[in-house]
Amino acid sequence: MLDSCPLVYLPDPARSIIGYYKYMSLSRRFSALHERDFRLFWIGQIISLSGTWMQSVAQSWLVYSLTKSPLYLGIIASVASLPILFLALIGGMVADRFPKRNILILTQTLSVIPALMLGVLTETKTVTVMHVGFLAAFLGVVNAFDVPARQAFLAEVVAKGSITNAIGLNSAAFNGARIIGPVAAGVAISSFGIPVCFYLNAASFVAVIIALLRIKSRGSARVPGGNMIKEIAGGWQFVIKERRVFHIMMLVSLFSLFGIPYVTLLPVFAGEILNVGARGLSFLMASAGAGSLLAAIMMSLKEEIEKENRDIPLSALVFSIAVMALSFSGSFGISMLLIFVAGWGIVSCLAQCNSYIQNRVPDELRGRVMSLYILVFLGFAPLGNALIGFAAHKAGTTDTLKLFAAICIFGSIIFWGQFRKEAGH
Repeated sequence: MLDSCPLVYLPDPARSIIGYYKYMSLSRRFSALHERDFRLFWIGQIISLSGTWMQSVAQSWLVYSLTKSPLYLGIIASVASLPILFLALIGGMVADRFPKRNILILTQTLSVIPALMLGVLTETKTVTVMHVGFLAAFLGVVNAFDVPARQAFLAEVVAKGSITNAIGLNSAAFNGARIIGPVAAGVAISSFGIPVCFYLNAASFVAVIIALLRIKSRGSARVPGGNMIKEIAGGWQFVIKERRVFHIMMLVSLFSLFGIPYVTLLPVFAGEILNVGARGLSFLMASAGAGSLLAAIMMSLKEEIEKENRDIPLSALVFSIAVMALSFSGSFGISMLLIFVAGWGIVSCLAQCNSYIQNRVPDELRGRVMSLYILVFLGFAPLGNALIGFAAHKAGTTDTLKLFAAICIFGSIIFWGQFRKEAGH
């Protein structure tokens, strides 16, 4: 008879103890959310990034509607990230010198301008590809200072032991927005037109600005004003000295040039290969966001840094193989599944790379080292976007995806060997 008694018959004190330990376990897994400042920043990020992804989809569809050319899609994507290539290191130095919260308030305010202007130009039917390129370049300059400060700012709104959890939750916010934004953009474009996406993005920046204003200012590590070249070199010296960090930077560089730019060709994929239009494009991008969100949640649930870093080579290979498989797909459903897997792979890889670096860099170098990470992650993107756009223009979309995915697979295998070797396996 006793064997038939389930746990629901446990006395109230026992149930309370079990409930307490379950709560404590969950609490440890999401420790960063116990920090008031992080919660404010995180919620503001979700709203603002959802608007940013709406604009990303709308801008891609606008460029494709104006030109019907994968080359122009690559050019505009390159122009948007090219300033980061030249200014990210300076942005990292600025983040080490000045309060990061103040930098972010300024950059978020400036980001409203291109969104509003694109909305007005598109609504009045006076927009050209040149307008889109100029405003994309302006936003790229702003992001060159915003992104390094944002990455380094995480360490100021959470306790030292919660940095990994904060990175995972921040990545979850980013990738949750990748689902909300594209789906909302698809509905908005088909129901109200492209301009409304730009207006909603402009309004979304208000949320993160309010959050930043409410965050209590904390002292941040500063470096004395001096020789700019020597200050930037301090970040390089750390990366070269830490060999695993160096190889991680090389892997991220490879993906920025040959892997991540596959997203640039999704409008062509949706319009010409799958024939699903703007709404289909929004669902393809949302699939990438769903896979990315799953990876970010899994990242935030991890507790041990060293164990999670063993998964970096595996997630890199999963991403590369998924992009290769996508190049053979002619089915909308299969393409969504493969993009979901690719989204999981790339975010799982990048989030763990970010965590590995953040947990090893000293505070006084954080802005400069993270600016190097941003340089290889986003700064190399214009080269990759231009390269994939040109290659697709000359050789076709699917053949280009095959070639670029093959490069990523080969690079992931080499990285796996180096990573295991330096880990002492």
